[in-house]
Amino acid sequence: MGDRILRATAAGGNILAIAADTRELVQKAFELHHTMPVATAALGRLLTAGAIMATQQKGENDLLTLKIEGDGPLKGIVVTANSKSQVRGFVYHPETNLALKPNGKLDVSGAIGNGTLTVIKDMGLKEPYVGKTLLQTGEIAEDLTYYYMASEQIASSVGLGVLVDRDYSVRQAGGFLIQLMPFATEEVILRLEENLKNISSVTALMEEGKSTEEILALILDGLDLNISQEIVPEYVCNCSKKRIEKALISLGREEITGMIEDGETIEIHCDFCNQYYYYTVEELKELLVSAR
Repeated sequence: MGDRILRATAAGGNILAIAADTRELVQKAFELHHTMPVATAALGRLLTAGAIMATQQKGENDLLTLKIEGDGPLKGIVVTANSKSQVRGFVYHPETNLALKPNGKLDVSGAIGNGTLTVIKDMGLKEPYVGKTLLQTGEIAEDLTYYYMASEQIASSVGLGVLVDRDYSVRQAGGFLIQLMPFATEEVILRLEENLKNISSVTALMEEGKSTEEILALILDGLDLNISQEIVPEYVCNCSKKRIEKALISLGREEITGMIEDGETIEIHCDFCNQYYYYTVEELKELLVSAR
């Protein structure tokens, strides 16, 4: 069926629910970054979170950035997403791989370690909104659940999962975000909590062949689910030689002159898509004219 995000409400507008299937975009990230399984899972979870959270952006040019920095071997993850749920991201150390946990799961928390989660929302205002919280578990979903309560005062439940196959490709990936509105009744809250207790994991449900609709229906069973929107998320990097040229020109004449005097072709790497761009001395001289 391909990647998709469903937005819904339940309990007469008392609950906002978003669920996603992101296998294809997480697979693309794996192919671009050549990540080892634990790095694939960590990056895939945050990419899925970015795609889901981006659906809450109102403006066409709004940009969401999620950043995790930790003292584990992975060191960090960066993900950006626009309002169309076009996401891109990278891990600092894609080669990171750890032994499985005793329960047979990938040790994402061990790879991340202790650290911080930063959420940046650039909505075209003078200053972007920045929320920063300490990581609670390093498993990412729980950290985002905590972030919503601590920084935005929204009672939420986040579920994220990536299942890596034996050949290191992505077998399943997806997630959900459930948020309670301030006027939700005790009865609605209790029913939702009960439903969430019965959810094993997103990837386990996907392995059973459950669709995104069916996963939402399980989480919101008995709460009058109403699906309102479908979005197709994608892994998209918007870098190009033209964009890199603009960035080089913005460095100014002095900087470009220094590069020309070095007399060598320069190499610029895009962290988000692993693409390399090269500029010869001749091309740098042309940029110097533009910089004037």
